[in-house]
Amino acid sequence: MELRMLVPREIPLMEERIEHIPRISRAKGVAIDPAFKFGNKPLIIPAGTKAKILLDQTHLTFGYPVFNISQGMGSKIKVIYSEALYAEDGSKGNRNDIEGKEIQGYSDIILPDGGSERKIIPTWLRTYRFIQLEIETKSEPLKINDLYCIYTTYPLEQNGAFESDDPKLSQIWDVGWRTARLCAGETYMDCPYWEQLQYIGDTRIQSLISLYVSGDDRLMRNAIKLADHSRIPGGLTLSRGPSYINQIVPAFSLYWIAMVHDYYMHRKDDEFIKSCLPGIQAVLGWFERRMDDTGMLGGLEWFNFSDWTDGFLVGSPGVVDDGNSALISLNFAYALDRASELYSYFDYDIVAGKYKKMAMDIKASVRDLCWADSSDLMVDTPEKKAFSQHTNIFSILTDCVPEEQQQELMTKILNNPELIQTTIYYKFYLFEALQKTGMADKYLSMLQTWENMLGDGLTTFAEGNYKDRSDCHAWSASPLYHFLSSVAGILPETPGFNTVGIEPKFGHLSEIKVKVVHPHGIIRMNLTKNGKGIIGDIELPEGLKGNLYWGSDKIQLSQGKNDIRL
Repeated sequence: MELRMLVPREIPLMEERIEHIPRISRAKGVAIDPAFKFGNKPLIIPAGTKAKILLDQTHLTFGYPVFNISQGMGSKIKVIYSEALYAEDGSKGNRNDIEGKEIQGYSDIILPDGGSERKIIPTWLRTYRFIQLEIETKSEPLKINDLYCIYTTYPLEQNGAFESDDPKLSQIWDVGWRTARLCAGETYMDCPYWEQLQYIGDTRIQSLISLYVSGDDRLMRNAIKLADHSRIPGGLTLSRGPSYINQIVPAFSLYWIAMVHDYYMHRKDDEFIKSCLPGIQAVLGWFERRMDDTGMLGGLEWFNFSDWTDGFLVGSPGVVDDGNSALISLNFAYALDRASELYSYFDYDIVAGKYKKMAMDIKASVRDLCWADSSDLMVDTPEKKAFSQHTNIFSILTDCVPEEQQQELMTKILNNPELIQTTIYYKFYLFEALQKTGMADKYLSMLQTWENMLGDGLTTFAEGNYKDRSDCHAWSASPLYHFLSSVAGILPETPGFNTVGIEPKFGHLSEIKVKVVHPHGIIRMNLTKNGKGIIGDIELPEGLKGNLYWGSDKIQLSQGKNDIRL
């Protein structure tokens, strides 16, 4: 007999609530009163009937469907769940338009036994906006007494907020928050309909959203720990975990290190952070052993995913297997810099110094071998055959390109359509580079991807511009974080969020009103742009101080309410 030890639960129980489906969009083979709603009275399907009934939740949801049925001996109910309806060419189009479209998706089969008040619940969660009931009754009518969903997600509360004079941004906020909520359960998930897996690349973005909007860090800690526990003997983490299928994306192990650093900047939790150091060392050791005589990373095993852009080979920069990818080498330097800071914080100065020097050497090699003087851009390989936004973004994020050249490079990244373009996932790093270069004023003009999804009737943000992939994907909720970190400009200035730096970038806005969750309470900011200045107030929770930056001005902020007149 195998014995297993119980351990204390580190995250809260899931939130649960009842959701009824508000709309029957169409019915074939049976007449249904247009005003019918489940929960008010039973729906009766006569004997000897074949019917198809399309139900519309009106927004994407996630949970356990509950069917309460009576009679219907010998009947068959096929229940199909889908995020959207599909046209004949496989496209989804506007999610609110159902004409000429049919449902596709996974399904349950219910075989009634003729009993009374039978309650049927699937053994796992279902995701849907649309449900189609395909019903065939025999000699006995079927009575559907009720049909509803036990909505189930991690209990994230919306304690943060973003308001402005642009109503479109409020729509993006609301849809982004639903996206983030549906992608969080017992673990973070990339998407609720498809894989339902905690991919590190997605999870880093999700964690920052949780910290800023909810303030709940427990799911982030859990994700960091599970990734650490997933490491294989060579040192890398799995790309996702827990999972019974081992998939390894080497760069995701580097993003795990960045995620630990994010936690270090936002929370004072030395014991937990220190517990991650052996795993960090193991990950970095795996990459260190794959350096070659160019001073860059050589060939790498496994699935070298970076972004699902058309310019990469199945998501991977085409050269990674052979080696000398500037992007993955700079990903390594990015992680080394963050690891160096962590080790220095705990006074492991020798290891910190080693990592700092390694990062500097890698950046020097990439700069020497991959900088194209003819275009003033970083090339993806020393052979100088491909240019991507991705590599140039990380040239900025790592300071591989000197700081005084970064704004010019950022302008080229934004304006050169011949570069391999980032998809919605990697735009997170694009926007991080935009902020680092002091150009975050441009951010609000770069949200067309999200505005297009609103125009297509999505109630959550999709994985990307892919015909047959998820309508709800965690990485696409990144505007929630950037509205607060880039537009409002609120970031930790010292580790543990001990002090705050605030540098708002209004873009086209005149008014910004935000709340950001801090370990000590809520940071409140209410500012109006007044010509070239700003007026309003910033309120910091007890025990927190910081600085406000506006142009060349730097204003010290103290706990409590600070009146701003600049």
